[in-house]
Amino acid sequence: MKIFFLYVATLFNLTLLSAQNKAIFLIQDAESGENLIGASVLLAGTGSGTTTNEDGIADLENIPDGKQVFEVSYLGYERTTVARQFPADNGKTIRIQLHHEGEDLDEVIVTTSRGSRTIADTPTRIEAIGLEEIDEKSNMRPSNVSMILHESTGIQVQQTSATSANASIRIQGLDGRYTQLLKDGFANFGNFAGGLSILDLPPLDLQQVEVIKGPASTLYGGGAIAGVINFISKQPSDKRAINLQLNQSNVGASDLGLFLSGKSKKTGFTFLGTVNRHAAYDVDNDHFTEVPQTLSFSVTPRLWFYFDDRNTLSISNMIVSQNRKGGDLDAIRDEADPSHPYFEQNRSFRNLTTVEFRSELADNRQLVAKQSFSIFDRKIDIPDYSFAGIQYNAYTDISMTHPLGAHSLITGLNVVYDRFDEDRKLSDNPRDARLATVGLYLQDAWDVNEKLAFENGIRLDRAGRYGWQFLPRISALYKWDQKWSSRISAGMGYSTPTLFTEETESLAYRDVLRSGDHLDPEKSIGGTFDIGYKTAIGELVISANQLFFYTRITRPMILTETAAGFLQYVNADRPVNTSGFETNLKFLLEPFKFFAGYTFTRATGEYLTGNRRLPLVPESKLNLIALYEVHGNIKLGLEGYYTSTQRLSNGVHSSDFWEFGFFIEKVFGKVALYFNAENFTDVRQSRYANVNEGTHTQPRFGEIWTHTEGRVISGGIKLKL
Repeated sequence: MKIFFLYVATLFNLTLLSAQNKAIFLIQDAESGENLIGASVLLAGTGSGTTTNEDGIADLENIPDGKQVFEVSYLGYERTTVARQFPADNGKTIRIQLHHEGEDLDEVIVTTSRGSRTIADTPTRIEAIGLEEIDEKSNMRPSNVSMILHESTGIQVQQTSATSANASIRIQGLDGRYTQLLKDGFANFGNFAGGLSILDLPPLDLQQVEVIKGPASTLYGGGAIAGVINFISKQPSDKRAINLQLNQSNVGASDLGLFLSGKSKKTGFTFLGTVNRHAAYDVDNDHFTEVPQTLSFSVTPRLWFYFDDRNTLSISNMIVSQNRKGGDLDAIRDEADPSHPYFEQNRSFRNLTTVEFRSELADNRQLVAKQSFSIFDRKIDIPDYSFAGIQYNAYTDISMTHPLGAHSLITGLNVVYDRFDEDRKLSDNPRDARLATVGLYLQDAWDVNEKLAFENGIRLDRAGRYGWQFLPRISALYKWDQKWSSRISAGMGYSTPTLFTEETESLAYRDVLRSGDHLDPEKSIGGTFDIGYKTAIGELVISANQLFFYTRITRPMILTETAAGFLQYVNADRPVNTSGFETNLKFLLEPFKFFAGYTFTRATGEYLTGNRRLPLVPESKLNLIALYEVHGNIKLGLEGYYTSTQRLSNGVHSSDFWEFGFFIEKVFGKVALYFNAENFTDVRQSRYANVNEGTHTQPRFGEIWTHTEGRVISGGIKLKL
């Protein structure tokens, strides 16, 4: 009899295994009808699950017969369940509309590691800045992404010019040239094209910003020593979208932005257009601008072609033009005379064309081919001196994803060609540069079990005359239980010599000699380790993360003066070291949210004598944000930021300071009105010291270590149709 029952049970199980079904899920926003990309669909009681693609669709196969329950979740939305009977519902499309509610940070889908995993399941530590935060910060600075990054833990937006207000990004105390900037995975913002880069990227079309801190050179090559920042654009949905934003500030900024998107069965499109005008602004009445007179515009159309369920082609073209003129107010108004001669004018034109093809092959393999070509043309004029040049950049990347059991392999090849031509009318000895880099890479994502996962990789680059560069990297994730997890990452990186750095940018490249063959690449080794904790106490959701970081750069480039009085980069014999930690705390009790972030950074140049702290790197930074939000109705918040003293190049230390901001947004159906009081305590450098340390005829601008413009009051209207 036992044998008979065993036989029946075995036959029953085999019947279940043979009776497999499939369901198609369409996940949408209940209010707007917009398709949700990266929503999670799980078959309850099993480890089987999937996520929605760019169309909001997820296919789940191998579903047994009988009544089955599916769990659906997405960041910022209420988790829901749905039951279906199989085989009656086999092959049917199940449409689920999610409603906004609390936040579940684990469900954020990230793509910068070239996978489609949630943050909770990615061994590489990735921070995602979501759409709501992007929307909030774009109210404060609609013209560019600087505000999104400025208030993130561990990231410093460093102003490099007192008159043009140009800025660069620093991660964990390292100069901006060590951070790789991406737009939708395309790397086209390095070297000369890095000038004005974050000022050229408006936030209105962004869906998400992903940040990797620490070495990340395996997938993206040289320049990713400090980390990677990937700006990810919105994709079209079935419902047409029209977003219009108008903004005005007390410091003279007028901003207009328009975003459109739509999709049919075979095609889709998005369009971004912005116009930004800024009057010259002098807050301290020294007759020099704190914010330059600016006129800029950008146009970015993008098309998608959906050949079938497996093959997609997207083509985009971004055009950005800027004209920024700062300095003496009389000179800006074309009323210059011998006593008021100084101005700095930046005129730039950026054109970036991208093509991306994605194909879902057999056996769950995916082929991705990317091609981009960019032109960056810029001219800098100051009295008695001009600098101009054009950078051409071509980027080609082909990768294949191969699922192999518990492994997911990514193999790829990319080629980067970079060329800079200085205007020969302005220079007797042009500082032209050429560099072609060919790279091969392999990354293995290995889910050992439910608790342990690895993401390891190697890269081999041939960087022109600088030879072969070998870059290994290892990352591991261990989930102790449902509340505790930890990650560790370590890797190597390199950066090829370049003329274009924050130091030379502040000099408008005047008297700077070209970076010759005498220079070696800068090389790095570094790593991060973090511990994460999350829990819920009733309706209160608490999450915490403690990160430790370390980077060592050997043969760093330092700017030195030659015997003839020119400036030239040389390799230092001793390294640059950065180390420290970040602490992040989040408390969510709807409709209240509280965020706290603290960063401690110790950045030293071992080649320095005396005090070896690197300039313009505060040891301590503290971010505090309190937010009240009723989705679709009202949002208001109070922010406070503390920055400790910073060592300046002349050995003097700056003052420490607090700055505070307040914002409110009220929604009336499809219209939202907002008001911002940014830095309402009016913290600015001119309250501590003169920004212009010289005279009107011979100005001498010191290093910028805090705001120059002071208090900024702005408001506007947003229309979403």
